[in-house]
Amino acid sequence: MAEFMELEGQDGVRMAWNVIPGTKQEASNCVVPVSAVYTPIKPFPNMPVLPYAPLRCRNCRSVLNPFSIVDFAAKIWICPFCFQRNHFPPHYASISDENLPAELFPQYTTIEYQSPGEASSIPPVFMFVVDTSIIEEEMAFLKSALSQAIGLLPDNSLVGLITFGTLVHVHELGFNTIPKTYVFKGSKDVSKEQLLEQMNFFLIKPKPPTGVIAGARDGLSSESIARFLLPASDCEFALNSILEELQKDPWPTPVDQRASRCTGTALSIAASLLGACVPGSGARILAFIGGPSTEGPGAIVSKNLSEPIRSHKDLDKDSAPHYHKAVKFYEALAKQLVHQGHVLDLFACALDQVGVAELKVAVERTGGLVVLAESFGHSVFKDSLRRVFRSEDKDLGLSSNGIFEINCSKDIKVQGILGPCASLEKKGPLCSDTIVGQGSTSAWKMCGLDQATSLCLIFEIVKKEIPDATLQSSNNQFYFQFLTYYQHRTGEMRLRVTSLSRRWVAGPGSIQDLIAGFDQEAAAVVMARLVSFKMEIEAEFDPIRWLDKALIHMCSRFGDYQKDSPSSFSLSPRFSIFPQFMFHLRRSQFVQVFNNSPDETAYFRMILNRENVANSVVMIQPSLISYSFQSAPEPALLDVAAIAADRILLLDSYFTIVIFHGSTIAQWRKAGYHNQPEHQAFAQLLQAPRDDADAIIKERFPVPRLVICDQHGSQARFLLAKLNPSSTYNSDSHHPGGDIIFTDDVSFEVFLDHLQRLAVQ
Repeated sequence: MAEFMELEGQDGVRMAWNVIPGTKQEASNCVVPVSAVYTPIKPFPNMPVLPYAPLRCRNCRSVLNPFSIVDFAAKIWICPFCFQRNHFPPHYASISDENLPAELFPQYTTIEYQSPGEASSIPPVFMFVVDTSIIEEEMAFLKSALSQAIGLLPDNSLVGLITFGTLVHVHELGFNTIPKTYVFKGSKDVSKEQLLEQMNFFLIKPKPPTGVIAGARDGLSSESIARFLLPASDCEFALNSILEELQKDPWPTPVDQRASRCTGTALSIAASLLGACVPGSGARILAFIGGPSTEGPGAIVSKNLSEPIRSHKDLDKDSAPHYHKAVKFYEALAKQLVHQGHVLDLFACALDQVGVAELKVAVERTGGLVVLAESFGHSVFKDSLRRVFRSEDKDLGLSSNGIFEINCSKDIKVQGILGPCASLEKKGPLCSDTIVGQGSTSAWKMCGLDQATSLCLIFEIVKKEIPDATLQSSNNQFYFQFLTYYQHRTGEMRLRVTSLSRRWVAGPGSIQDLIAGFDQEAAAVVMARLVSFKMEIEAEFDPIRWLDKALIHMCSRFGDYQKDSPSSFSLSPRFSIFPQFMFHLRRSQFVQVFNNSPDETAYFRMILNRENVANSVVMIQPSLISYSFQSAPEPALLDVAAIAADRILLLDSYFTIVIFHGSTIAQWRKAGYHNQPEHQAFAQLLQAPRDDADAIIKERFPVPRLVICDQHGSQARFLLAKLNPSSTYNSDSHHPGGDIIFTDDVSFEVFLDHLQRLAVQ
């Protein structure tokens, strides 16, 4: 695994197959598709940033890179993708073997270009869209979190405010004599034209455009824009005074009805306002939602409390009356936001569902952030919101206006991307007929991206037959190039170029080579994104059966065994953990939707779809660390056998971190031994997992939920649900001080036993 992590440390790429199956047939026999998980703007301390424009191939537009063949005498370079011969421009006249430009250095396969004079003049824009149909207590929490966030905004950033409940209120922050708002009816959608007309945008005759703000191009004067979007330093006082006076929605709610909440209309107005004022800039809509949308377009449930909010069962049986209409509305909103280059961030805090499942499309296509918590007072929400604006060492590195492009060798096509982006529908010879995720294009829009945003690229090998062996050995490299053009948080436009080369193999002796290049962690993550995608778009799809079939095919192809002899079965170390990943993936919240609401499932999948391999592996198979007096903290097997009365366990399942005290430890803690000077060692044992948990929480976004529980306590379920049930209520082996799990799920041993039997047939 170490060498794959090293490659990721150099280029931000993990590929499931680092030696690539060379023909279409070989690739389909490999089950896991040829794929890459790529983090476009992962920070690299040693990466050069070149202050000039890149040199591009005049045929395929790929950028000069270390794999290009260079003839220094003739000053010509040959493109590795299309073999076009290109002349170097005059300013490269001095290059030679000894005097290489940085982009030809073999170690700089990832490099960044910073075009001088292309800095955007538009500061970052934040439009706060705040739900007021919530109880007073939640309102107080939200107001305090928002005023903190406003204090953290960069001084030059532009800020706008919209509040909504039964009606939508657009606050005119630039009118400072008295608070002034424009009110729109929540039950009907407002077009951009109606919006501008109602807000008197055209009363002032537009001046000739000065180019100060992008909206001026549309004939809007910068004065009319400054009524609604003001620099944070100018309007901090006005914003805080509006927030202080903000009351919960005054419209009365009958006892048998839900509060009236027009989320869709409010978001649509926010998008249209930003589209009129700052199109093409890196603007973000931050939506704070405290309950289900019940009014206007995008409503997910009626106001009658007698109608329950849709569950997974309702979606499966197609008996959720509002679902498809709401999704269609948010798809149109997503399209509008992508066209404008704007991002939708979602902070959903409620005990009930709020409609994350419907909003998912708009958040994901625009590359927005998503946080789901139980209350605006919960640390998950408060700390995550602080992280968005914090500009210290652990900041998210939010960037905007990205365009992502792929180039690859002619025997490879792109099926699509699973991740936070939107297709730009740039069709060409690279596009495969099979579409996965955002497909049939070789360029994608990434309105919002940060240092952790990771895309999963799915490729297809199209070469039909194997040429003879001599040709194979001389020309056996596939090349890939990923181009990310984005607005850096300093405001300047940058182009990051990552060029990769991978060897391909085909024919009878290739299995050992394929095994040697298999990255089982990356493969598990690709399978998790694929199965989540298929569960969402394919009706009647059976995820467990699909994963099991894939795993059996993999094992019978790459395992060592004698036919029909399960005991002879073994897997190479490169494959040995893959069945374990699949076992935990089958039991994970991505596949098992029972006991989760559609909102939670959508949330888990959105995070899985944007995180890198290391983080995604923790979501699939949580990590477990054991603390005891007998030994230093050590990794423990994710198994019920890890529980002991005198142990503390720290479970990290990405969304939740559990500190679990064994029964003896819990009794000692309740007796207060850790407060007595002679029991210093016990106090340190209790503190160690807390310190480790805090370190994880500081690094992660969204901030995970921390659960501290005792053996046999009600919250112990957070740990038990993730453990392999090797001893259950109906098995014989119980070790004293340990625990059992009340489940009929099969244990990993039984799963492996069945897998071996089926693989050797």
